[in-house]
Amino acid sequence: MKTATLKRLIAAFDNISHSTGEAFSWAIIVLVFGISYEVIMRYLFNSPTSWAFDMSFILYGALFMMAGAYTLSKGEHVRGDFMYQRWNPTTQAKVDLILYLVFFFPGITAMIVSGFEYGSQSMLISEVSVNSPADVPVWPLKLIIFFAGITLFLQGLAEVFRCLVCLEEGKWPDRTSR
Repeated sequence: MKTATLKRLIAAFDNISHSTGEAFSWAIIVLVFGISYEVIMRYLFNSPTSWAFDMSFILYGALFMMAGAYTLSKGEHVRGDFMYQRWNPTTQAKVDLILYLVFFFPGITAMIVSGFEYGSQSMLISEVSVNSPADVPVWPLKLIIFFAGITLFLQGLAEVFRCLVCLEEGKWPDRTSR
C-alpha cells in the first residue's frame, strides 16, 4: 500500500476513535450529576436512591471501555519505555509491529468474539442487575465490550499502518491533534 493511502487510513481510524471517545466523554457529566444527586439525597434528605450505584457502575464501565481506542490513537497507553525511548524510530516500529501482530490483535479478536457472545446472550434475555432493587438493565454494558473491541481493532490497524509508514519514511507520522 502506498504511504499516502496508509496516512489517509490512519487519519480515518483516528477520527473514528476520537469521535467515539468524545461522544462517550459526555458520560462524565452524567456521572457527576448522578452521583451528586445521590449524595444530596442520601446525606441531606436521608433518602438514598436505588439506581445511583448501578448508573455509576454502568456509565463508568462504558466510558472506560470506549475510551481505549481514543487513548491508543493519542499514543497515551502505558508502556514500559525505559529502553524503547532510546531506540531509533524504525526499531521502535519493528518492535511495535511484532507486538501488535503477536499480542494485540489476538487479544482484541478474542474480546470481539467473546464480547459479542456475552453481550448478545445478555441482550436476548434482557438481563438486569441482580444487585439492584431497581432492575437496571446491564445488557447494554455487556454489549459495549463488543463495540469497544471493534474500535480498538480499527485503532490497532491505524497503529500498524503507523509502523509501516515509519519503516518507509524512517520517522513516525504525526498524530492528528483535533
